[in-house]
Amino acid sequence: MSQSIIEVRGISKSYQLGSIGATSFSDAISRTWNRMLGATEGAQSFEALRDISFDVERGDVLGIVGSNGAGKSTLLKILSRITEPTAGEITLRGRVASLLEVGTGFHPELTGRENVFLNGAILGMKKREIAAKFDEIVDFAGVDRFIDTPTKRYSSGMSVRLAFAVAAHLEPEILIVDEVLAVGDAAFQRKCLDKMKSVTSLGRTVLFVSHNLGAVSSLCTRALLIESGRLTLTGTTDQVIQRYLNSGNRKTDCYSSASEGQHSQIVNAQTRPAGGTFGEAIKCGDSIDIRVDIQLPHKSSNVKLGIGIDDANNNRLLTAHPDCDPDFHLKPSSDRIRLSCRLERPGLVEGTYSLTFLLMVDGKLEQKLEQCMTLEIAPGDFFGNAGKHFTGRFLVDQTWSNETASLSPRHTVSV
Repeated sequence: MSQSIIEVRGISKSYQLGSIGATSFSDAISRTWNRMLGATEGAQSFEALRDISFDVERGDVLGIVGSNGAGKSTLLKILSRITEPTAGEITLRGRVASLLEVGTGFHPELTGRENVFLNGAILGMKKREIAAKFDEIVDFAGVDRFIDTPTKRYSSGMSVRLAFAVAAHLEPEILIVDEVLAVGDAAFQRKCLDKMKSVTSLGRTVLFVSHNLGAVSSLCTRALLIESGRLTLTGTTDQVIQRYLNSGNRKTDCYSSASEGQHSQIVNAQTRPAGGTFGEAIKCGDSIDIRVDIQLPHKSSNVKLGIGIDDANNNRLLTAHPDCDPDFHLKPSSDRIRLSCRLERPGLVEGTYSLTFLLMVDGKLEQKLEQCMTLEIAPGDFFGNAGKHFTGRFLVDQTWSNETASLSPRHTVSV
Protein backbone atom coordinates (compact mmCIF):
# COMPACT_ATOMS: atom_id res chain seq x y z
CA MET A 1 0.00 0.00 0.00
CA SER A 2 1.50 3.33 -1.07
CA GLN A 3 2.00 6.05 1.52
CA SER A 4 0.32 9.45 1.26
CA ILE A 5 2.65 12.22 0.13
CA ILE A 6 1.29 14.49 2.92
CA GLU A 7 -0.02 13.30 6.29
CA VAL A 8 -1.41 15.81 8.79
CA ARG A 9 -2.32 14.58 12.26
CA GLY A 10 -3.94 16.72 14.97
CA ILE A 11 -2.41 20.04 13.90
CA SER A 12 -3.17 23.00 16.17
CA LYS A 13 -1.64 26.46 16.22
CA SER A 14 -2.02 29.05 18.99
CA TYR A 15 -0.77 32.63 19.18
CA GLN A 16 -0.39 34.90 22.18
CA LEU A 17 -2.34 38.14 21.88
CA GLY A 18 -1.94 41.31 23.88
CA SER A 19 1.11 43.02 25.34
CA ILE A 20 4.21 40.84 25.08
CA GLY A 21 7.63 42.01 26.19
CA ALA A 22 8.78 44.52 28.77
CA THR A 23 9.37 48.23 28.20
CA SER A 24 11.73 48.69 31.18
CA PHE A 25 13.84 46.70 33.64
CA SER A 26 11.28 47.16 36.42
CA ASP A 27 8.53 46.06 34.05
CA ALA A 28 10.51 42.90 33.22
CA ILE A 29 10.90 42.08 36.93
CA SER A 30 7.19 42.66 37.49
CA ARG A 31 6.21 40.41 34.58
CA THR A 32 8.60 37.66 35.75
CA TRP A 33 7.15 37.82 39.25
CA ASN A 34 3.59 37.66 37.86
CA ARG A 35 4.48 34.61 35.78
CA MET A 36 5.93 32.90 38.88
CA LEU A 37 2.61 33.53 40.58
CA GLY A 38 0.73 32.09 37.61
CA ALA A 39 -0.68 35.39 36.32
CA THR A 40 -1.09 35.96 32.55
CA GLU A 41 -1.98 39.64 32.57
CA GLY A 42 -1.80 41.42 29.23
CA ALA A 43 -1.81 38.32 27.00
CA GLN A 44 -4.33 35.74 25.90
CA SER A 45 -4.25 32.78 23.57
CA PHE A 46 -5.83 32.70 20.11
CA GLU A 47 -6.29 29.34 18.38
CA ALA A 48 -5.73 29.82 14.67
CA LEU A 49 -6.03 26.07 13.97
CA ARG A 50 -7.62 23.33 16.07
CA ASP A 51 -7.00 19.58 15.71
CA ILE A 52 -6.79 19.34 11.90
CA SER A 53 -6.06 15.97 10.28
CA PHE A 54 -6.09 14.89 6.63
CA ASP A 55 -4.06 13.03 3.99
CA VAL A 56 -3.06 14.08 0.48
CA GLU A 57 -2.25 11.42 -2.09
CA ARG A 58 0.47 11.78 -4.68
CA GLY A 59 -0.85 13.63 -7.72
CA ASP A 60 -3.84 15.15 -5.88
CA VAL A 61 -4.85 18.75 -6.54
CA LEU A 62 -6.29 19.86 -3.22
CA GLY A 63 -8.24 23.10 -2.85
CA ILE A 64 -8.49 24.75 0.57
CA VAL A 65 -11.62 26.89 0.96
CA GLY A 66 -12.76 29.18 3.75
CA SER A 67 -13.53 32.77 4.64
CA ASN A 68 -10.89 35.36 5.57
CA GLY A 69 -9.33 34.54 8.95
CA ALA A 70 -10.42 30.89 8.89
CA GLY A 71 -6.82 29.66 9.15
CA LYS A 72 -6.01 28.65 5.57
CA SER A 73 -2.76 30.62 5.28
CA THR A 74 -1.62 29.47 8.72
CA LEU A 75 -2.06 25.86 7.60
CA LEU A 76 -0.01 26.47 4.46
CA LYS A 77 2.77 28.11 6.48
CA ILE A 78 2.94 25.03 8.70
CA LEU A 79 3.02 22.71 5.69
CA SER A 80 5.76 24.89 4.16
CA ARG A 81 7.84 24.63 7.39
CA ILE A 82 7.72 28.40 7.83
CA THR A 83 6.16 28.08 11.26
CA GLU A 84 5.86 25.20 13.71
CA PRO A 85 2.53 23.84 14.95
CA THR A 86 1.68 24.17 18.63
CA ALA A 87 0.51 20.55 18.62
CA GLY A 88 0.33 17.67 16.17
CA GLU A 89 2.67 16.52 13.44
CA ILE A 90 3.01 16.54 9.66
CA THR A 91 4.82 14.19 7.30
CA LEU A 92 5.94 15.39 3.86
CA ARG A 93 7.36 12.85 1.42
CA GLY A 94 8.80 15.07 -1.25
CA ARG A 95 10.46 18.38 -2.05
CA VAL A 96 8.16 21.35 -1.35
CA ALA A 97 7.96 24.66 -3.24
CA SER A 98 5.75 27.37 -1.73
CA LEU A 99 4.37 30.64 -3.04
CA LEU A 100 2.62 32.32 -0.12
CA GLU A 101 3.44 36.01 -0.55
CA VAL A 102 4.56 38.31 -3.34
CA GLY A 103 8.27 37.74 -3.92
CA THR A 104 8.44 34.85 -1.46
CA GLY A 105 12.10 34.02 -0.79
CA PHE A 106 13.45 36.89 -2.91
CA HIS A 107 16.23 39.11 -1.63
CA PRO A 108 15.37 42.66 -2.76
CA GLU A 109 19.01 43.63 -3.35
CA LEU A 110 19.65 40.68 -5.67
CA THR A 111 18.74 40.70 -9.35
CA GLY A 112 16.03 38.52 -10.81
CA ARG A 113 18.70 36.21 -12.23
CA GLU A 114 20.42 35.84 -8.86
CA ASN A 115 17.13 35.22 -7.09
CA VAL A 116 16.22 32.44 -9.52
CA PHE A 117 19.44 30.60 -8.65
CA LEU A 118 19.05 31.37 -4.93
CA ASN A 119 15.48 30.01 -4.84
CA GLY A 120 16.49 26.96 -6.81
CA ALA A 121 19.28 26.23 -4.34
CA ILE A 122 16.84 26.62 -1.42
CA LEU A 123 14.61 24.04 -3.11
CA GLY A 124 17.56 21.65 -3.28
CA MET A 125 18.28 21.98 -7.00
CA LYS A 126 21.79 21.76 -8.41
CA LYS A 127 23.14 24.75 -10.35
CA ARG A 128 23.11 22.89 -13.68
CA GLU A 129 19.45 21.91 -13.15
CA ILE A 130 18.49 25.55 -12.54
CA ALA A 131 20.51 26.69 -15.56
CA ALA A 132 18.70 24.15 -17.77
CA LYS A 133 15.32 25.64 -16.76
CA PHE A 134 16.42 29.28 -16.57
CA ASP A 135 15.31 30.46 -20.03
CA GLU A 136 11.94 28.74 -19.63
CA ILE A 137 11.41 30.42 -16.24
CA VAL A 138 12.23 33.90 -17.54
CA ASP A 139 10.06 33.45 -20.63
CA PHE A 140 7.09 32.30 -18.53
CA ALA A 141 7.44 35.25 -16.15
CA GLY A 142 7.83 37.75 -19.00
CA VAL A 143 10.60 39.68 -17.21
CA ASP A 144 13.49 39.09 -19.63
CA ARG A 145 14.18 42.84 -19.98
CA PHE A 146 14.51 43.20 -16.21
CA ILE A 147 16.16 39.91 -15.25
CA ASP A 148 19.43 41.67 -14.30
CA THR A 149 17.64 44.40 -12.30
CA PRO A 150 17.38 44.16 -8.46
CA THR A 151 13.96 42.79 -7.54
CA LYS A 152 13.35 45.70 -5.16
CA ARG A 153 12.59 47.69 -8.32
CA TYR A 154 10.02 45.13 -9.55
CA SER A 155 6.32 45.80 -9.34
CA SER A 156 4.26 43.38 -7.25
CA GLY A 157 3.01 41.78 -10.46
CA MET A 158 6.53 41.23 -11.81
CA SER A 159 7.67 39.75 -8.49
CA VAL A 160 4.81 37.27 -8.28
CA ARG A 161 5.24 36.24 -11.91
CA LEU A 162 8.91 35.42 -11.40
CA ALA A 163 8.30 33.78 -8.01
CA PHE A 164 5.59 31.52 -9.44
CA ALA A 165 7.71 30.67 -12.48
CA VAL A 166 10.58 29.54 -10.22
CA ALA A 167 8.29 27.50 -7.94
CA ALA A 168 6.48 25.78 -10.82
CA HIS A 169 9.41 25.07 -13.16
CA LEU A 170 11.95 23.64 -10.72
CA GLU A 171 9.96 20.41 -10.48
CA PRO A 172 8.97 20.14 -6.82
CA GLU A 173 7.01 17.07 -5.77
CA ILE A 174 4.65 19.35 -3.79
CA LEU A 175 3.61 22.85 -4.92
CA ILE A 176 1.82 25.06 -2.38
CA VAL A 177 0.13 28.21 -3.72
CA ASP A 178 -1.77 30.80 -1.67
CA GLU A 179 -4.08 33.61 -2.85
CA VAL A 180 -0.98 35.45 -4.10
CA LEU A 181 -1.91 34.70 -7.73
CA ALA A 182 -4.65 37.32 -7.42
CA VAL A 183 -1.89 39.94 -7.76
CA GLY A 184 -1.36 38.98 -11.40
CA ASP A 185 -3.61 40.11 -14.23
CA ALA A 186 -6.30 37.85 -15.71
CA ALA A 187 -4.07 36.58 -18.54
CA PHE A 188 -1.31 35.62 -16.10
CA GLN A 189 -3.78 33.90 -13.75
CA ARG A 190 -5.00 31.73 -16.64
CA LYS A 191 -1.38 31.00 -17.53
CA CYS A 192 -0.66 29.94 -13.94
CA LEU A 193 -3.71 27.68 -13.80
CA ASP A 194 -2.67 26.03 -17.07
CA LYS A 195 0.82 25.51 -15.67
CA MET A 196 -0.52 23.95 -12.47
CA LYS A 197 -2.66 21.60 -14.56
CA SER A 198 0.43 20.54 -16.51
CA VAL A 199 2.35 20.08 -13.24
CA THR A 200 -0.35 17.75 -11.89
CA SER A 201 -0.46 15.79 -15.16
CA LEU A 202 3.13 14.75 -14.36
CA GLY A 203 2.02 13.24 -11.05
CA ARG A 204 3.03 16.13 -8.82
CA THR A 205 0.86 17.37 -5.95
CA VAL A 206 -0.66 20.87 -5.63
CA LEU A 207 -2.28 22.57 -2.62
CA PHE A 208 -4.21 25.62 -3.73
CA VAL A 209 -5.86 28.33 -1.63
CA SER A 210 -8.03 30.88 -3.43
CA HIS A 211 -11.24 32.85 -3.02
CA ASN A 212 -11.75 32.42 -6.77
CA LEU A 213 -14.11 29.47 -6.54
CA GLY A 214 -14.15 29.14 -10.32
CA ALA A 215 -10.39 28.49 -10.30
CA VAL A 216 -10.73 26.03 -7.41
CA SER A 217 -13.53 24.19 -9.22
CA SER A 218 -11.67 23.92 -12.54
CA LEU A 219 -8.29 22.96 -11.05
CA CYS A 220 -8.93 20.86 -7.95
CA THR A 221 -10.15 17.28 -7.65
CA ARG A 222 -10.69 17.43 -3.88
CA ALA A 223 -11.12 20.23 -1.36
CA LEU A 224 -11.11 21.04 2.35
CA LEU A 225 -13.39 23.53 4.07
CA ILE A 226 -11.87 25.35 7.06
CA GLU A 227 -14.13 27.39 9.34
CA SER A 228 -12.87 29.23 12.44
CA GLY A 229 -9.70 27.15 12.53
CA ARG A 230 -11.47 23.78 12.25
CA LEU A 231 -11.65 21.35 9.35
CA THR A 232 -15.40 20.96 8.82
CA LEU A 233 -15.56 19.06 5.52
CA THR A 234 -13.35 17.00 3.23
CA GLY A 235 -14.81 15.90 -0.07
CA THR A 236 -15.16 16.56 -3.77
CA THR A 237 -14.64 20.13 -4.91
CA ASP A 238 -18.33 20.60 -5.75
CA GLN A 239 -19.43 19.30 -2.33
CA VAL A 240 -17.07 21.62 -0.46
CA ILE A 241 -17.91 24.71 -2.53
CA GLN A 242 -21.65 24.12 -2.12
CA ARG A 243 -21.25 23.70 1.65
CA TYR A 244 -19.16 26.88 1.81
CA LEU A 245 -21.75 28.87 -0.12
CA ASN A 246 -24.59 27.52 2.02
CA SER A 247 -22.78 28.20 5.30
CA GLY A 248 -22.86 31.38 7.35
CA ASN A 249 -20.53 33.07 4.84
CA ARG A 250 -23.57 34.17 2.82
CA LYS A 251 -26.58 36.14 4.07
CA THR A 252 -30.17 36.39 2.89
CA ASP A 253 -30.21 40.14 3.38
CA CYS A 254 -27.63 42.91 3.46
CA TYR A 255 -27.51 45.55 6.19
CA SER A 256 -25.00 48.13 7.38
CA SER A 257 -25.44 51.11 9.66
CA ALA A 258 -25.06 54.69 8.46
CA SER A 259 -24.80 57.79 10.61
CA GLU A 260 -24.57 61.52 10.07
CA GLY A 261 -21.37 62.62 8.36
CA GLN A 262 -20.51 59.27 6.77
CA HIS A 263 -20.25 58.61 3.06
CA SER A 264 -23.36 57.69 1.13
CA GLN A 265 -24.05 54.01 1.58
CA ILE A 266 -26.49 51.16 1.23
CA VAL A 267 -28.12 50.44 4.58
CA ASN A 268 -30.49 47.62 3.67
CA ALA A 269 -31.27 45.27 0.77
CA GLN A 270 -33.89 42.54 0.42
CA THR A 271 -35.30 40.22 -2.24
CA ARG A 272 -38.70 38.65 -2.88
CA PRO A 273 -40.68 37.01 -5.69
CA ALA A 274 -42.49 39.79 -7.56
CA GLY A 275 -45.60 40.77 -5.63
CA GLY A 276 -44.71 38.49 -2.72
CA THR A 277 -43.27 39.22 0.71
CA PHE A 278 -39.60 39.91 1.44
CA GLY A 279 -37.80 36.79 2.59
CA GLU A 280 -40.26 34.51 0.77
CA ALA A 281 -38.78 31.69 -1.33
CA ILE A 282 -38.11 32.60 -4.97
CA LYS A 283 -38.87 29.85 -7.49
CA CYS A 284 -37.43 29.20 -10.90
CA GLY A 285 -39.58 31.22 -13.31
CA ASP A 286 -40.52 33.95 -10.81
CA SER A 287 -39.81 37.58 -11.50
CA ILE A 288 -37.63 38.99 -8.73
CA ASP A 289 -37.93 42.26 -6.80
CA ILE A 290 -34.74 43.67 -5.24
CA ARG A 291 -35.30 46.57 -2.84
CA VAL A 292 -32.40 48.71 -1.64
CA ASP A 293 -32.36 51.52 0.97
CA ILE A 294 -29.64 54.14 0.54
CA GLN A 295 -28.48 56.83 3.00
CA LEU A 296 -27.28 60.13 1.49
CA PRO A 297 -25.66 62.33 4.19
CA HIS A 298 -25.13 65.15 1.69
CA LYS A 299 -27.21 66.61 -1.10
CA SER A 300 -26.72 64.61 -4.28
CA SER A 301 -27.86 65.22 -7.84
CA ASN A 302 -27.19 61.81 -9.31
CA VAL A 303 -27.40 58.31 -7.77
CA LYS A 304 -26.70 55.08 -9.67
CA LEU A 305 -26.95 51.58 -8.23
CA GLY A 306 -25.48 48.55 -9.97
CA ILE A 307 -26.54 45.04 -8.94
CA GLY A 308 -24.54 41.99 -10.02
CA ILE A 309 -25.66 38.37 -9.79
CA ASP A 310 -22.87 35.77 -9.57
CA ASP A 311 -23.00 31.98 -9.68
CA ALA A 312 -21.40 29.59 -7.18
CA ASN A 313 -18.02 29.98 -8.91
CA ASN A 314 -18.06 33.79 -8.69
CA ASN A 315 -18.81 34.18 -12.41
CA ARG A 316 -20.91 37.25 -13.21
CA LEU A 317 -24.16 36.10 -14.83
CA LEU A 318 -25.99 39.39 -15.23
CA THR A 319 -25.97 43.02 -14.14
CA ALA A 320 -28.96 45.23 -13.35
CA HIS A 321 -28.47 49.00 -13.67
CA PRO A 322 -30.76 52.06 -13.96
CA ASP A 323 -29.24 52.85 -17.36
CA CYS A 324 -30.93 49.68 -18.67
CA ASP A 325 -34.29 51.40 -18.19
CA PRO A 326 -34.48 54.58 -20.36
CA ASP A 327 -37.69 55.66 -18.60
CA PHE A 328 -36.10 55.76 -15.15
CA HIS A 329 -34.81 59.10 -13.81
CA LEU A 330 -33.84 59.85 -10.23
CA LYS A 331 -33.29 63.19 -8.52
CA PRO A 332 -33.02 62.54 -4.78
CA SER A 333 -35.26 64.77 -2.68
CA SER A 334 -34.28 63.47 0.77
CA ASP A 335 -31.32 62.03 2.63
CA ARG A 336 -32.71 58.48 2.46
CA ILE A 337 -34.05 56.87 -0.69
CA ARG A 338 -35.42 53.45 -1.60
CA LEU A 339 -34.77 51.96 -5.02
CA SER A 340 -36.52 48.88 -6.36
CA CYS A 341 -35.54 46.79 -9.37
CA ARG A 342 -37.69 44.05 -10.90
CA LEU A 343 -35.96 41.33 -12.90
CA GLU A 344 -38.53 39.86 -15.26
CA ARG A 345 -38.24 36.06 -15.18
CA PRO A 346 -34.41 36.11 -15.24
CA GLY A 347 -34.19 32.44 -16.23
CA LEU A 348 -31.87 31.33 -13.43
CA VAL A 349 -31.90 27.58 -12.83
CA GLU A 350 -32.41 26.35 -9.28
CA GLY A 351 -29.38 26.88 -7.08
CA THR A 352 -27.50 29.37 -4.91
CA TYR A 353 -26.38 32.75 -6.28
CA SER A 354 -24.89 35.85 -4.67
CA LEU A 355 -25.57 39.58 -5.06
CA THR A 356 -23.03 42.40 -5.34
CA PHE A 357 -24.03 46.06 -4.97
CA LEU A 358 -22.14 49.06 -6.33
CA LEU A 359 -23.24 52.58 -5.36
CA MET A 360 -22.22 55.62 -7.43
CA VAL A 361 -23.10 59.12 -6.20
CA ASP A 362 -22.38 62.19 -8.36
CA GLY A 363 -20.05 60.12 -10.52
CA LYS A 364 -17.98 58.84 -7.57
CA LEU A 365 -17.85 55.27 -6.25
CA GLU A 366 -19.17 55.46 -2.69
CA GLN A 367 -19.60 51.80 -1.77
CA LYS A 368 -19.08 48.30 -3.12
CA LEU A 369 -20.56 45.33 -1.27
CA GLU A 370 -19.22 42.19 -2.93
CA GLN A 371 -21.33 39.03 -2.69
CA CYS A 372 -22.92 40.34 0.49
CA MET A 373 -26.12 38.31 0.30
CA THR A 374 -27.48 35.07 -1.07
CA LEU A 375 -30.14 34.65 -3.73
CA GLU A 376 -31.68 31.18 -3.50
CA ILE A 377 -33.66 29.93 -6.49
CA ALA A 378 -35.97 27.04 -5.61
CA PRO A 379 -37.33 24.49 -8.12
CA GLY A 380 -40.20 25.88 -10.19
CA ASP A 381 -42.20 25.39 -13.39
CA PHE A 382 -40.50 27.91 -15.68
CA PHE A 383 -42.05 26.63 -18.93
CA GLY A 384 -45.40 25.55 -17.52
CA ASN A 385 -44.77 21.93 -18.49
CA ALA A 386 -45.42 20.20 -15.17
CA GLY A 387 -41.86 20.60 -13.96
CA LYS A 388 -39.96 18.81 -16.71
CA HIS A 389 -36.25 19.29 -16.12
CA PHE A 390 -33.85 20.73 -18.68
CA THR A 391 -30.08 21.01 -18.37
CA GLY A 392 -28.11 24.24 -18.79
CA ARG A 393 -27.20 27.34 -16.84
CA PHE A 394 -30.07 29.55 -18.07
CA LEU A 395 -33.72 29.12 -18.98
CA VAL A 396 -35.05 31.28 -21.83
CA ASP A 397 -38.62 31.75 -23.04
CA GLN A 398 -38.94 30.03 -26.42
CA THR A 399 -41.34 30.06 -29.34
CA TRP A 400 -41.36 27.08 -31.69
CA SER A 401 -43.07 26.80 -35.09
CA ASN A 402 -43.38 24.14 -37.78
CA GLU A 403 -42.14 25.45 -41.15
CA THR A 404 -41.87 22.08 -42.88
CA ALA A 405 -44.36 23.10 -45.60
CA SER A 406 -42.10 25.95 -46.74
CA LEU A 407 -39.27 23.59 -47.62
CA SER A 408 -38.79 22.67 -51.29
CA PRO A 409 -38.04 18.94 -51.92
CA ARG A 410 -34.36 19.60 -52.51
CA HIS A 411 -34.13 21.14 -49.03
CA THR A 412 -35.65 18.12 -47.32
CA VAL A 413 -33.23 16.43 -44.95
CA SER A 414 -33.63 12.83 -43.77
CA VAL A 415 -32.79 12.23 -40.14
